[in-house]
Amino acid sequence: MSFGDFHSTIVAIASPTSPARRGIVRLTGIDVPTVVGRLLERSQTSVQLPTRARRWETEIQTGPALGLIPVSLLWWPDHRSYTGQPSAELHTFGSLPILKALVDATMECGARAASPGEFTLRAFLAGRIDLTQAEAVLGVIEAETRGSLDHALRQLAGNLSAPLEQMRSDVLNLLADVEAGLDFVDEDIEFIEDAILLQRLREMQQQLQSTWQTMQQRGGAKARPVIALRGEPNAGKSRLLNRLSDRNAAIVADVPGTTRDVVTVEADFSGCAVLLVDTAGIDSNQSPLDQLAQQQGDRATEHADIRLWCIDCSRSDFPQAVDRLRAIASEESRSRAIDLWVATKLDRLDSAPLLNPLGSERWIACSAVSGQGIAELKRAIDQAISQRDAEEVGSVLGTASRCSDSLRRAQVAVSDTIGLTENSSGHELIAAELRTLAQCLGEVTGAVYTDDILDRVFGRFCIGK
Repeated sequence: MSFGDFHSTIVAIASPTSPARRGIVRLTGIDVPTVVGRLLERSQTSVQLPTRARRWETEIQTGPALGLIPVSLLWWPDHRSYTGQPSAELHTFGSLPILKALVDATMECGARAASPGEFTLRAFLAGRIDLTQAEAVLGVIEAETRGSLDHALRQLAGNLSAPLEQMRSDVLNLLADVEAGLDFVDEDIEFIEDAILLQRLREMQQQLQSTWQTMQQRGGAKARPVIALRGEPNAGKSRLLNRLSDRNAAIVADVPGTTRDVVTVEADFSGCAVLLVDTAGIDSNQSPLDQLAQQQGDRATEHADIRLWCIDCSRSDFPQAVDRLRAIASEESRSRAIDLWVATKLDRLDSAPLLNPLGSERWIACSAVSGQGIAELKRAIDQAISQRDAEEVGSVLGTASRCSDSLRRAQVAVSDTIGLTENSSGHELIAAELRTLAQCLGEVTGAVYTDDILDRVFGRFCIGK
């Protein structure tokens, strides 16, 4: 990316280019009033551009092919826009040829095509957002799960950068006190006691460790939740997978052991994309081929977020089957997995099975054939997904990747500063480490940056963002 003239007016399509009811063309730059004025003049529209943010309906002349195009013009005439510059948006039909025609007309009036991420880059350079918030914008755009979206929105709100900026401010204040003491060393004036300095440094050390762990445990990196169907042979897992996914993805037969290979299918639960995984039945009396199929199923579901333990409720030894599967579930316990217990083949019973006395597990009785209980099972899965998202911690993946080295060096710097202070080393050395610590924290939030860092961050954006 070229970091050149940020005073020029740029334009780009800011909405998806797929067909839609509405589409957006975005402009920003010092000369936006001039460019918009020319657009309106060529449309023979006489409008006195307002001095405050406003929206109004008008028409834009794009040329002989498409002629006048009706638009809603959103107007931000001063620095209080997203980019910190005069800005405007043209809202019209979501037709790509129409949006391109508006962009061409705008460029004929003095704008230039925006580079990828240039709108958000200008917002960063204007101080409207910091670097972690800029990365959160991309996180919002790319979010595929509710958990990822929540991470990005929290980071956009400043939950990561605000504490680190406060810490950097505290470091600079400590540095000022230490350096002031160096200036008056001959007068034996102490601006900060070593005991107080140590206390504040240890507090920063704990906060840095917590931030580091949060980034390393970034839960939202997983593209979508994995829901594994587990159970003994002929428990109705394949038929249930087909019902939940609304497609015939797995082979279904009333013969135990029909499923040998892992079957993975995408599905949608309340707008959240998930992966449903059907596995071979769990059987202690296995042939060598069955054992291979079981091992494959174990590997496929090792990191499942939600496990559906399926048992045929019409079988005569249902309580004994529950005990066997409960023991297996305990052996396969995963700290992050949420278990749901499913009594399948409900259509084969004249009355509902007695599930409550079986234990503390949450049971849902259903039939993949008749559809009984399927809505309740889907609601339970939705709740489990929401619980998974709520328990996840972390930051936007791009931020975690970019900031790992800076945070690691910050931890080293604060540890070295504590060591120097405990050993009563010279305050010249302590001041040098504090400068390093402030530098590292500034790299995370963007208070300290290079063109290479900006290129790495904003080069991943699409045009119009």
